[in-house]
Amino acid sequence: MVAASRTLLVLLAAGRSTRFGDADKLAAMLAGKPLARHAVDALAPIAFLGRVAVVSGTAIDFAAWGYRPILNPAPEDGLSASVRLGAAAAREAGAAAALIVLADMPRISAGHVSRLLQAARTADDVVASADGDRTSPPALFAAGRFADLMGVKGDEGGRALIRGGIRVPAPADTLVDIDTPEDLARLSTLPA
Repeated sequence: MVAASRTLLVLLAAGRSTRFGDADKLAAMLAGKPLARHAVDALAPIAFLGRVAVVSGTAIDFAAWGYRPILNPAPEDGLSASVRLGAAAAREAGAAAALIVLADMPRISAGHVSRLLQAARTADDVVASADGDRTSPPALFAAGRFADLMGVKGDEGGRALIRGGIRVPAPADTLVDIDTPEDLARLSTLPA
């Protein structure tokens, strides 16, 4: 198990959101609050070592929500640019692990994240969420994997590492992410 108090929470909020159109996806309203606020609120009860939000092009003020913003100056380089910045922040903080969460996943829960932390056993573990055959964030990367994360390229992010990692099943609909206005509208009609 990796203690939350030794884990840096890395919230990825710097995607270009091209499939969402011109609107600020993370500021789009869902159930009365901005989309990004759902992930922030879900993880608020967990006492992490620290919280960073890798950002670019959003009006959301993550600092007001207790996150240290890290600007991704090159979101066009894909998800990997944000992952590298998050891994560097975790290394600089002396974290035992980095928990990477996508800001457009409004259904994640503190309970599921706790199960990810509990599944880690070694300094080289990668623990990913699983929904059937698909693995995805939230994902935990132990400190022994920070160098691997700092070397990722393109829009792949840490997917190759996640595919080979420990899988923790997620409850139904937990891993829903919002890519389009239609995704947001569909999620709005589902029970919370």
